[in-house]
Amino acid sequence: MRRMLTLSATVVVATAIMALAADQLPQNESEEPDSFDIEPPLLKQNLSNEPSSAMPAPDGDVARLEKQLERAKRSAAGAERLYKIGVLAKVEVEQRLLKVVRCESNLANAQLARAKEEVAAQESQVAAGESTKNELEAAKVALAQLTEAAQMAAAKRERAEFEAAEANVRRQQKLLALGSADKSDVNRAQEKLAELKAPKN
Repeated sequence: MRRMLTLSATVVVATAIMALAADQLPQNESEEPDSFDIEPPLLKQNLSNEPSSAMPAPDGDVARLEKQLERAKRSAAGAERLYKIGVLAKVEVEQRLLKVVRCESNLANAQLARAKEEVAAQESQVAAGESTKNELEAAKVALAQLTEAAQMAAAKRERAEFEAAEANVRRQQKLLALGSADKSDVNRAQEKLAELKAPKN
């Protein structure tokens, strides 16, 4: 009997507490039941009248690629040491070094594109009489140097990707011999190597 009284008293007290809590909650006085009384503030970037450009500026692209290259170099700098102490696998070290080469190639291509734009701008300025031929020649010399640098970076990238693909084939074959890889992994690695060996149009 005491248990029954204790249980009923607990239910009555809990109901009273819930009723008090419901009375103390602020009521939403708007017509819409799900709306908030406080609206979030407008953000300044949402009020801009200028249309955002779809294409980033070439200088911004070059700057972004330079930062990406610096990050890749920092990441690869200590990779060999981390491999020696057992923190990184050899594959990760190779991938970090390959990423540096890829970033260098991308940066060289972006710089070449920017130099081509500068030469085109110089040519139009010379035609309009706003610039001298010496400035145009200097831009053309810079373009020639950047073209050569981009070609060297592309060759270095192809060589690095080819070497990485060869190393991957050897690694997959060793893993297959140990029973840790499937034949499909070896085939996939060999296909990638064959793609890199194939002459490009």
